[in-house]
Amino acid sequence: MKKLLFLVSAVILGTNVSNAQSDYTFAAGLGLDLFSGVTLVGPSAKYFFAEEHAGQAELMFESGLTTLTALYEYHGDISGADGLQWFAGAGPSILIFGEGIGTEIALRPIVGLDYKIDGVPLAFSFDWRPFIGLGDLLGNEVGAFGIGVRYVIE
Repeated sequence: MKKLLFLVSAVILGTNVSNAQSDYTFAAGLGLDLFSGVTLVGPSAKYFFAEEHAGQAELMFESGLTTLTALYEYHGDISGADGLQWFAGAGPSILIFGEGIGTEIALRPIVGLDYKIDGVPLAFSFDWRPFIGLGDLLGNEVGAFGIGVRYVIE
């Protein structure tokens, strides 16, 4: 009987520990990129290729502007806040302006928070993502922010 009680206790404890770690591997959904009166909207996906390392890709649209962004993010846990992680990283954005204006490449450093709701397949993110224009069409934009709402697939 004691062995059975110990086994049941170990299984329950192991289940609680695994639920406290609200990590996920892949999530896809909707992203927003907000800066200088521009609101870009489009599909967003995040994939963790290691426990702390993720890649995020977004294809965003606004009238006369399309962006493709690929970001590397290093994630770290926030003590005492299950499911909440901070992240920092960087990556390029390709901005395609309509009406023959041209194309621009920008560097995008990123710092933010990622929250996965325990027991619900949803992950949210909020980040600061300024851009540094590398051509003649854009300057630098410090006041740029991103919001992500993603469905956790695995």
